[in-house]
Amino acid sequence: MTAALLPAQIHVFVRDWLSSNNIVLRSPDGHVLIDTGYVRHAPLTLALLRTPRGLGDDPLAKIVNTHCHSDHIGGNATIQRAYGCPIALPEGEAPLIERWDTKALWLDYAGQHADRFAFDEILRAGTTHEWGNLEWRALAAPGHDMGALVFFNPEHRILVSGDALWANGFGLVMPRAIEPAAVPATRATLDMIAALDARVVIPGHGEVFTDVAGALERAYARIAAFEAHDARVARHALKVLLMFGLLDRQSMPLADLPDYVERVAIYRDINDACLRLAPGELADMLVRELVRGGAVKVVDAKLLPTAAIRAG
Repeated sequence: MTAALLPAQIHVFVRDWLSSNNIVLRSPDGHVLIDTGYVRHAPLTLALLRTPRGLGDDPLAKIVNTHCHSDHIGGNATIQRAYGCPIALPEGEAPLIERWDTKALWLDYAGQHADRFAFDEILRAGTTHEWGNLEWRALAAPGHDMGALVFFNPEHRILVSGDALWANGFGLVMPRAIEPAAVPATRATLDMIAALDARVVIPGHGEVFTDVAGALERAYARIAAFEAHDARVARHALKVLLMFGLLDRQSMPLADLPDYVERVAIYRDINDACLRLAPGELADMLVRELVRGGAVKVVDAKLLPTAAIRAG
């Protein structure tokens, strides 16, 4: 299905909710990889690149990142070592990577991990780049990440959206009590994407899709709900963060969860700013809502993710 939607030189490795999708843009002038997944999955990302659908035995000319959260940059160091290739990332993310700001990058601040790497090129909004024998316009897409870019190919009306638009929503947004600009920036980014009239979207997570109007409708409904209730933004962000942590760790004893949400700073900050629950109350709320939504299950007093893991 994906192959029928995209030019032959584009291949998407659809991953899961721990690792972002990996997008290979092939060209005789040099192959480009957009986003590298999470550090835990770096060996698998490297193995996928070495398949015929990836690079085979060819070199990799460049790594490009849509933004610098751990699930998009986690394979950068491993792949750069393997291929000796440069890394290009958004201008707004460059200072964070340069000083390895683990709070702004949501690394130890959010209980997440990545191997440190150096970048070689800065990508600025409004510039055009030729990757995979196609022209891509870099467009600012703040909201989920205030420094994020998306990439649009006008010829085929293909959008590489990162976490700015998925088939059912977008990446978590920080509540206004923490980041006042995030919610309004998310709406502005959706407006920008709507104006592109994209035919195909390659999201950061999930399958490639063509129902762009439907995806935007669902995304607008979510941002409207977020605009109305900051506590809803906070609860959603905390549930997404906990799901990511569970996918990383694979399980967590229920008895450890109150300490976890108090110890990991991003949970504590969001809770203090918006919800003001005791750690045990916050842990109970998150488990209750995630179980009700079918995202987790409790087995032998342990919290387990039910999200399917896939790659390929």
